[in-house]
Amino acid sequence: MAKPDNLPEMEYRFLGRSGLQVSAISLGGWLTYGGHVDREGTFACMKAAYDCGVNFFDCAEGYADGESERVMGEAIRKFGWKRNDLVISTKLYWGAAFSDRKINNVGLSRKHVIEGMDASLKRLGLDYVDLIYAHRPDRHTPMEEIVRAFNHLINTGKALYWGTSEWDADEIASAWRWADKLNLIGPLMEQPRYNMLERFQVEREYAHLYREVGLGLTVFSPMRQGILSGKYKNGIPEGSRFAQTQVEFIAGFWKQTGKEEWQAIIEQVKKLEPIAERLGVKQSVLALAWVLANPNVSSAITGASSPEQIYENMEALRVYKKLTPEIMAEIDEVLNNKPPEVMMRFP
Repeated sequence: MAKPDNLPEMEYRFLGRSGLQVSAISLGGWLTYGGHVDREGTFACMKAAYDCGVNFFDCAEGYADGESERVMGEAIRKFGWKRNDLVISTKLYWGAAFSDRKINNVGLSRKHVIEGMDASLKRLGLDYVDLIYAHRPDRHTPMEEIVRAFNHLINTGKALYWGTSEWDADEIASAWRWADKLNLIGPLMEQPRYNMLERFQVEREYAHLYREVGLGLTVFSPMRQGILSGKYKNGIPEGSRFAQTQVEFIAGFWKQTGKEEWQAIIEQVKKLEPIAERLGVKQSVLALAWVLANPNVSSAITGASSPEQIYENMEALRVYKKLTPEIMAEIDEVLNNKPPEVMMRFP
């Protein structure tokens, strides 16, 4: 499918308080690159995204046991993209299939951070990544060691900025305290899950970090693994993500979510359908647009299994500007999950 002529222009946002600009919509490799989407399909999706102005491509050492990074690197070489036109990220914590033993090949020890970074760069076929994330907090490794290790990657030119993924606010603040104490660089960005159904951490817990350290957000799961698209309102279609119970995170989801809770989520999502219809868009586009409407979001990381999905997602760049305060208030009323306002204390 050729790129439609009437797509909105890409928007670029500064990543937190840095001077780096990332596309408001980005493409991620979780469950896609080297995973459920074959190489040619991945190449087609990455090319479609690039042609739409996407400059930020995200992956991790643990995605498909490192295959995600390999395929991303292959795509960059295949299309001859200039390295300075791209913002490439990867994440360290879980390790990959490059080792037989996991004793020191997981976590955020200095050993794994440095060796894991070298292995990721080798798979990507790159000299450096723009963004490197601590993929989870490591509560067994001293924060000083973690901060020093990620600064080492920056000092040796293997990464340009470092950040965190699914850390809580106290852990991010602790990293900044150590960075300030040691005259080092603190984490610039956090990569949390954020969507209409999962809001508390981004809207309440991190609130002081946007002001105090200029934290940027590159959020993932803006459509809650497709739930917010509305495609599950009449059951689980064959071939859809939640029909693939062999996938570890989906199997875990079903263990934690009973039928009653699932149905409650679906009923909640159904109530968004009239709002999407009034705006003349699909529910998936509304869900992505809602995420982009948050000014603290630097980029929303999307997944795609076809170029058509890429083009559809781009509509959110136009739609989020139509989300008036009245529409946002209506969405809040429908969802009934808006976190309470942060209370200010006065002397």
